[in-house]
Amino acid sequence: MKEKTWNNFVLLRDKFRFFTEKILKEIPELNDLQQKLVSLRGSGVYRIDTPVVYNTALDRISITDEIKLILVADNPGRREQAAENRCYLTGPSGKIAAGFFKKNPELGIDYNKNILILNKSPIHTPRTLMLKQLCDLGGEEVKKVFIRSQRDMVSLIFDFHQCFFTENPLPVWVIGYSEMHSRGLFGVFTEALRNAYKNQMEMYEYLYLFQHFSMNRFTIDFNKQCFKGESCINTLKRTGISYRNRILDF
Repeated sequence: MKEKTWNNFVLLRDKFRFFTEKILKEIPELNDLQQKLVSLRGSGVYRIDTPVVYNTALDRISITDEIKLILVADNPGRREQAAENRCYLTGPSGKIAAGFFKKNPELGIDYNKNILILNKSPIHTPRTLMLKQLCDLGGEEVKKVFIRSQRDMVSLIFDFHQCFFTENPLPVWVIGYSEMHSRGLFGVFTEALRNAYKNQMEMYEYLYLFQHFSMNRFTIDFNKQCFKGESCINTLKRTGISYRNRILDF
């Protein structure tokens, strides 16, 4: 990447790290609340290592790397928050994602080298839907921070997109849209995303929505949507635009 792009990327990466650290300072009891959620779940009990997860994979990106895709998932799960990982999409969903790109080399994307991964929120829960329980346990203060985390993540997503877009018009894939309706967990994220891109139509055309990699939903839907003889790239564009228009309603 060009030096200007690299310098902007580093600034945004540092901003992301600071943002995650700030959340933990604002809610020092977050670890205890999350541990309660793990206990309530009743299975797969584990220790909370990282209540708010900054994606350390960004620290491995260098100026010689080429980012071809920004991928946005939900929030960090069990494996993502573990001390030995602290990376997004490192569990079963990540393996499915990596497998998809490996099976479709025409995309020209190496999952481990060409993708920058972000989330709708960096706050950990055992399951994404348990974010609501976390807010219920923590009260208004936790809910307020969770809502703000969605807006801050949209700001980062847009800024990262703009950072790379000036050099290379790359796409943003937002995966997992089931909770992006107005009353869903990520309704605030959706509204912020709509506002961020509404005056940037050139970048908006590179914004796509898809089903999540979890439970292989992305691949199943991709195979269902693909027309006979259609290229992988065209299927992705057509499907991603269709879901984007449905959810963002531009």
